[in-house]
Amino acid sequence: MSDTRHLSPVTLPRYILTISCKDVRGIVAVVTGFLAENYGFIIESAQFGDDSTGIFFMRVEFAMEKGGPAEKELLKRFEAKVARRFGMRWQIIPKAQKSRVLIMVSKYGHCLNDLLYRYKTGQLAIEIPAIISNHKDWEETAKWHGIPFYYNPIPRESGDPLKSSKKIPAQGGDKGEAKILDIITKHNIDTVVLARYMQILSAELCAKLAGRAINIHHSFLPSFKGARPYQQAFDRGVKIIGATAHYVTTDLDEGPIIEQEVARVDHTHTPGDLTAIGRDIECAVLARALKFHIEHRVILNGKKTVIFK
Repeated sequence: MSDTRHLSPVTLPRYILTISCKDVRGIVAVVTGFLAENYGFIIESAQFGDDSTGIFFMRVEFAMEKGGPAEKELLKRFEAKVARRFGMRWQIIPKAQKSRVLIMVSKYGHCLNDLLYRYKTGQLAIEIPAIISNHKDWEETAKWHGIPFYYNPIPRESGDPLKSSKKIPAQGGDKGEAKILDIITKHNIDTVVLARYMQILSAELCAKLAGRAINIHHSFLPSFKGARPYQQAFDRGVKIIGATAHYVTTDLDEGPIIEQEVARVDHTHTPGDLTAIGRDIECAVLARALKFHIEHRVILNGKKTVIFK
């Protein structure tokens, strides 16, 4: 009779392992062998070798069966026996550990409200310790959800998002960024979401948030940057509109892309129609991107991403 004791490790502690390293023979065998030797029950596994860069990527969800090492010891063993051998960038994160997400928003609150709904209904397994805005419009919404709200006004001449420069300004001292960093530290923030936050972050802040700040852009990048994107789309008679979620970098709206979506439109659509359609897309794209990120399904690959859906 076969042993079925471990086929449904529902109550066992689960972990997510992510890896990137030079692509060589034997990585999968060594990783899976290590987990088996240490009582790791593999639940989900995916890997990808990028021929263009020679980099290997892997994500494994596993449960620790009785008899396995404690988490600290598991990390120590993996570093010594696997990671060091292949020169890996890696992490092992408890699946139950919720990402602490800071949401930053300006005037338009559709993405904020969508994220709050998904958070409230359990569709996004996150914690939201704080909301920051350069306007007071969403203070009552934050209070209704029991989330601390921080009003952080930004002078118009400082970090104006409508400027055409592709490079983010190097200085950020006059933009309230010290307060932003204080809030990030105070609330132990893991992930920052720019939910239509219409201010440019300084190069210093972008560097500090590298790989953990997600922005939603109101176009299928790189089209129609800046102000009134849907009016621009209408004026050009576009047939497709969309949205892009990407990691924030010092190159304005050019960070590694996480998720995109488009919708077909035609000459009958008004600028208002395009705005309504576009905002629905923005909400869906941002939510999916955040979900991929908090589930550790996104691994950076230079200026691109590998996403194990």
